[in-house]
Amino acid sequence: MTVSRFSTDVYAQRLSAAASAAADAGLAGLIITPGYDLRYLVGSRAQTFERLTALVLPATGAPTIVVPRLELAALRESAVTELGVTVQDWVDGQNPYQMVVEALGGAGVTTTAVTDSMPALHLLPLADLLGVVPVLATDVLRRLRMIKDPAEIDALRKAGAAIDRVHAQVPGFLLPGRTEADVAADIAEAIVAEGHSEVAFIIVGSGPNGADPHHECSDRELRAGDIVVVDIGGPYEPGYNSDSTRTYSIGEPDPEVARRYAVLQRAQQAAVAAVRPGVTAEQIDAAARDVLAAEGLAEAFVHRTGHGIGLSVHEEPYIVAGNDLRLEAGMAFSVEPGVYFPGQWGARIEDIVVVTEDGALSVNNQPHDLVVVPIG
Repeated sequence: MTVSRFSTDVYAQRLSAAASAAADAGLAGLIITPGYDLRYLVGSRAQTFERLTALVLPATGAPTIVVPRLELAALRESAVTELGVTVQDWVDGQNPYQMVVEALGGAGVTTTAVTDSMPALHLLPLADLLGVVPVLATDVLRRLRMIKDPAEIDALRKAGAAIDRVHAQVPGFLLPGRTEADVAADIAEAIVAEGHSEVAFIIVGSGPNGADPHHECSDRELRAGDIVVVDIGGPYEPGYNSDSTRTYSIGEPDPEVARRYAVLQRAQQAAVAAVRPGVTAEQIDAAARDVLAAEGLAEAFVHRTGHGIGLSVHEEPYIVAGNDLRLEAGMAFSVEPGVYFPGQWGARIEDIVVVTEDGALSVNNQPHDLVVVPIG
């Protein structure tokens, strides 16, 4: 697999925006350990170990990355060098936490935020030196990561097209007598063959297993008449995720199944049609839920309508009742209502959409119909 990242100017803009956001929040700066925030800011895929690696981003001044000398090679794939970030390496016996505090401006810095993925192993020594427990950087970084820039949107479109190509192959895998695990293995190969760097998840829920939204796969054999939920996705270089669900029928579906699925299809269409700047996340959720409720299927929809996506499969914004966040152009999230009938069957339709200036752009374009797989 060839690892890629965005151009250096993309990361430069992100660092500048993050520093400005920290200043606006009254913070001395941010301390970012390995995880999605570090990858977002400088393209680094470094991992967290017992030795501290941390990007120190003062609200004013140049950023520094404190890194064990043993892990210097892990920075080569990042944009750190091109960005002019000062690299301060350390060896066992030195105190990297003191280096971080000094990079922030010295002891007594009490208005510092840390990434929410920082292990307690590193947080506690930092808090001891700072004299206060840092706040989370989530509020500072959340809007930056929610509003996708053009490079991110392009990456999500490529990921969506790749997973669409996988779904186009799924009917050929759904043969009576094969197990869900057999199908999942074929899908895993297709996900990688279509350009993903790895498989993040595969759900193959046939018959009653489809009524469990988070079923993965099992040794249950597919049968004629089964409704099969297939929810799949993974990262596509430079690490932006696909996530798409389609529902299949092995043979012609029962008329009542077809009727209920048609209602679900209308619900998903209504939610996508409601997406535009200024609308709240909970209004998108309600758009789908209201269609189902009107047909007596409200109780069959047991989860939120969607979640944000990017470097992480699940991130903000969450499309759920009670979330009054107003959508803005550049936000990307799933729209995935479902209906579930325990012990019988389930169905879900999921697309990733990006909010545009006047509506929504779907990065998934496979048909939304219940896909009938011929048998015999």
